Amino acid sequence: MKRFFPLFLCVCIATADAAWREPVRAPHGMVASTERIASQIGVDVMKRGGNAVDAAVAVAFALAVVYPSAGNLGGGGFMMIRRSDGTATAIDYRETAPAAATRDMYVGPDGELIKGEGSSILGYRASGVPGTVAGMALALKKYGSGKLTWSELIEPAGRLAVNGFVVTHRTEKRLEDHQAILSPFADSHRVFLREGKLYREGEILRQPELAATLGRLQKNGPREFYEGETARRIAQDMQQNGGLITRDDLRGYTPKERVPLRGSYRGYGIVSMPPPSSGGAVLIAAHAVSGG
Repeated sequence: MKRFFPLFLCVCIATADAAWREPVRAPHGMVASTERIASQIGVDVMKRGGNAVDAAVAVAFALAVVYPSAGNLGGGGFMMIRRSDGTATAIDYRETAPAAATRDMYVGPDGELIKGEGSSILGYRASGVPGTVAGMALALKKYGSGKLTWSELIEPAGRLAVNGFVVTHRTEKRLEDHQAILSPFADSHRVFLREGKLYREGEILRQPELAATLGRLQKNGPREFYEGETARRIAQDMQQNGGLITRDDLRGYTPKERVPLRGSYRGYGIVSMPPPSSGGAVLIAAHAVSGG
């Protein structure tokens, strides 16, 4: 056994070395997102003098192009902002229910929950009034650096939509895995599934219609999405396909700024999203139960 020991020891050392990595560091800032292309756009924004909020806005619009399974130009979300002086704020730009929504709208005549299209998770009736564009506009207006304009921050996403981006293996698999969700809808089937000829790794995915939407937002500002041509198109599509969102719903959408939740864990402060997000409350409660 002795003669095998040095080799075994070398293998163990090599394995341990490979498993350990130096943490990524940066002197001024860092950007992380689910797609490298979008993250690089955020880095470029900060190199041009933009702050973290400027970068977040640019990345959000880029993800609407390069992360088709969840890029949420037509959705919503939350943004946590912590400033250098330690003060923090939370922006809630989640989707809201259309005015015509009712308590039992997802219950069928038999009293059972509707499944598939027409349910609360699939189809036009599952759509809420989108908040992303308004949320990005509020964040930029109140907390952006002032060095980069709304139009400048949308520009990289617009170029990506026009010129396209190289489909990665992960994007290929995501689109493939979402066939059942995308296929029933003509536009989704045409744009993302290419009428059944699925995109493969290395191909270029271009989205000229999305580019046109981004172009209108660049030229006319964020309210275009809620009051202009884009709003008209959304409302018309909803009306033609059994959706509930109207132009009045879009016109009335307003993001909200909220006070963050605060807690602690083993001496470290936690600053997180308040309701309607459940994540912050669960995080703080979990740490409290664990003895934080």
